[in-house]
Amino acid sequence: MYLTKDEIKLVDQMQKGDRVALGRLMTLAESRHRSLPGILGLINSSAYGSYVIGITGPPGAGKSTITDKLIGQYRAQDKRVGVIAVDPSSPFSGGSILGDRVRMHEHSMDDGVFIRSLSSRGLSGGLARSVSEMIKLYGAFGMDYVIVETVGVGQTELDIMDIADTVVVVLVPEAGDAVQTMKAGLMEIADVFVVNKADREGAKVLASEIKSIISIKSSKDNWEPPVLLTSAHVNEGIAELKNRVEAHKNYLHRTGRFKKIRGKRKEQEFSLIVKENMESEFGKKLQSEDVKEIYELVKSGEIDPYEGAKRVIQKIM
Repeated sequence: MYLTKDEIKLVDQMQKGDRVALGRLMTLAESRHRSLPGILGLINSSAYGSYVIGITGPPGAGKSTITDKLIGQYRAQDKRVGVIAVDPSSPFSGGSILGDRVRMHEHSMDDGVFIRSLSSRGLSGGLARSVSEMIKLYGAFGMDYVIVETVGVGQTELDIMDIADTVVVVLVPEAGDAVQTMKAGLMEIADVFVVNKADREGAKVLASEIKSIISIKSSKDNWEPPVLLTSAHVNEGIAELKNRVEAHKNYLHRTGRFKKIRGKRKEQEFSLIVKENMESEFGKKLQSEDVKEIYELVKSGEIDPYEGAKRVIQKIM
């Protein structure tokens, strides 16, 4: 894909640590700019260095606070952290409603942290298409960790498992019993469970219920998801959360699963790109006069839709 000299320069500046260049490239990714394939091609060799942590769960569970405190844990170890906060889309502008620096203000001026809010644009799963590209940009920028905090739409948040190496599911006592969590599909995707706001009534009961279900239903083979109690607003339990994430990371590397997960992710991405390109090319060919004539024959009833489809495929293949 052809890139202008300015676009190549922008990538070079980003790889040298220019935060403004990183922000501009993220904007290009979010807008699906025509230069994006070429940009991603330039950074491919350095795009996969970040370890990706997904933070998901129902609205009001305290995901942003946990993300904020987890950043602090990694910064205390001098690890560089990128954050993608997937926010609800505005029904009017399509932009993100919540502001990244409002929620994680403690780290907004830290050169070792970069926080980007991203509109979910109403997509099922709460994840915008450009999240994976932004993760690559963070990797090329040299971030050790990328935390993806999802929009918090409950049962439709399962897309996080396709991009995160470790998935943290955050719940609160008010979210209901553990059976509802199991029905939502979160049991299958969680690598770590967090019962936040542990000072509230019912927290220990919820944690116990989740542990009971895990012992019966765990689908993680040799990894049994731990269930942690946290009070993120006062930073309680966050160090333990970081330790459990690191334990899962070590487990993936030790067993060879990390390489398999990353390989499968690249395969899925490749298939999606091929599909998108094919649909684009077919879409162009469907505008030809020959194909339009076949459409008219179908509309008039001279041929049936199946015969029409057969003729169209013969024309464009």
